[in-house]
Amino acid sequence: MRRYGLYDASRGLTLALAAALAGLGLWGATQVGMQTTGRFWLSMLIVAGAGLVIALAGHVGTWTKGLRLRVSPGTFVLAFLPVLVVSGWILIATQPGTGWEEGRLHSWSNSIGIFGVVHSIGLWHGVLAFAFGLMLGMSFDGVPAPAEETAPAYAGEAGTRAAPAAADEPVTAERRFAGRRGPATPPATRTGETPWSRTRTPTR
Repeated sequence: MRRYGLYDASRGLTLALAAALAGLGLWGATQVGMQTTGRFWLSMLIVAGAGLVIALAGHVGTWTKGLRLRVSPGTFVLAFLPVLVVSGWILIATQPGTGWEEGRLHSWSNSIGIFGVVHSIGLWHGVLAFAFGLMLGMSFDGVPAPAEETAPAYAGEAGTRAAPAAADEPVTAERRFAGRRGPATPPATRTGETPWSRTRTPTR
């Protein structure tokens, strides 16, 4: 059974470092506070960054595995955008004071009968912000890097450098066969006999 000791150790250290950075960010968010609208959104931004760090920690060293990092369109549209809409709606509707669009979303939530749910979930502002950053980081994916296709070089005529091998194969095979075959020799003739003397003219 193959062992993955070094891989597991490096992965564990990477996740531990990411968790430490996320924890440091959460502590920084508590120092900022949420007394005003500006402080509230700055804290939520820091918490979202902590979630993003945790998600991206799994992609550290992607290039060493022959992979490249890209944004998955399906994951971004089907997973991240709904989380963005829901978490953004709740955070805006329950932000302290009278911030940007707070009254409008508060009124809309009350009109469609979801104000109780919005208010209850809004008590967990930090969880929503952390989930927002986490889903953003999970929208990235490691995929195999495209291989570079190069045409094989061949020794051809002057001025030519490379050509597809399939196109040259019949010509090359014909040249090899002609080189092995050697020059054609006429059939042996008897002494005093010419090749054209063998042909007999029909007699009547």
